[in-house]
Amino acid sequence: MSSEYLPDVYVRFRDRFPGIAEGLDALGTVADGAGPLDERTRRLVKLGIAIGAMAEGAVRSNARKALQAGASEAEVLHVAALTVSTCGFPAAVAAFSWIEEVLAARR
Repeated sequence: MSSEYLPDVYVRFRDRFPGIAEGLDALGTVADGAGPLDERTRRLVKLGIAIGAMAEGAVRSNARKALQAGASEAEVLHVAALTVSTCGFPAAVAAFSWIEEVLAARR
């Protein structure tokens, strides 16, 4: 796991509780393989879920991972736009700003 973008508190938690970190990683692997969605689609879905939870770190992480999995910048931003009708305008705008920062750092 690359620590390039990982917040220090996340790294410290994983270091302090390695069994939980390993279990979480294993659960993610099993969940990813539980159905027919490809990695790009899974990442876009997870991005939408992260936006719904207003989990800034997860939004940033899943935006990066969706792009790495082949999603376009337009597709990632579209996920933020789609959230406006279910999560509200403030959540969509917050997610849009977090995703814009990910895109700017990528350029």
